[in-house]
Amino acid sequence: MLNDVTFGQYYPAQSFAHRLDPRLKLLMLIAYIVALFIAKTFYGLALCALFAVFAVFISKVPFGAVLRSVKGVIFLLAFTAVLNVFFHGGENVLVQWGVIRICLEGVLFAVFLMIRLAFLVIGSALLTLTTTPVSLTDGIESLLKPLTWIKFPVHALALIMSIALRFIPTLIDETNRIISAQKARGADFESGNIVKRVKAIIPILIPLLISAFRRADELGDAMDARCYTNSPHRTKYKKLTFTWRDLVAAVAAAALIAGAVLFNVYAYDIWPAAYGYVVML
Repeated sequence: MLNDVTFGQYYPAQSFAHRLDPRLKLLMLIAYIVALFIAKTFYGLALCALFAVFAVFISKVPFGAVLRSVKGVIFLLAFTAVLNVFFHGGENVLVQWGVIRICLEGVLFAVFLMIRLAFLVIGSALLTLTTTPVSLTDGIESLLKPLTWIKFPVHALALIMSIALRFIPTLIDETNRIISAQKARGADFESGNIVKRVKAIIPILIPLLISAFRRADELGDAMDARCYTNSPHRTKYKKLTFTWRDLVAAVAAAALIAGAVLFNVYAYDIWPAAYGYVVML
């Protein structure tokens, strides 16, 4: 399960997506999330899915690496879907057993919600897979720069977020090593009831916390040794500039949002016979 977490991992490649400005990629992620939640029909959701698949294709990131991000949250998706199946009302009853009532609208809404959340995770994972932590820091800091007028520590916040993303795969590797070491000593993490499994996690958490604090202390010493200061007048090695690629990507993001809105309005004209099953979930 831990190996399926892709947040914070960077996949090096020379692609259209990798060359985009990190500021634009952050804004595009926000626009993509907005489009996902604007879409109220399966047509709009299909448009968002095609956009995500095309983005993965031009990024040259293996589809398996992107799908692993969904695999890591599959339990949450399934749990959310089950809740909606049993508690979402409707007129077309499929199964009724006592107080349990499953409607067609609830099933469709559960499927719709699962697809929406899955592609939300895919879009977020694609951002970190195509953007280095340093570029993310620069992009976040640049976007939040207006907040410096009210003395908000923009650079410190961006640095904290970047370090947190960077250490996700590091802590995952550390956790896997601790689990392997505990299993070599006879620890069992898979058998027993839920109480025993929770107790079995304690021998993992304690060394993991100690390792995390040690790494944080070493990182602070390394930054001090390099004379790092949170000065507002820091210079940057790489200047962020917008290019023609960013313009094309911005137009595509705007078209995505416009398409999601248009599908909400004109879905009935596209397929009126099935409109009753896909409209305004």
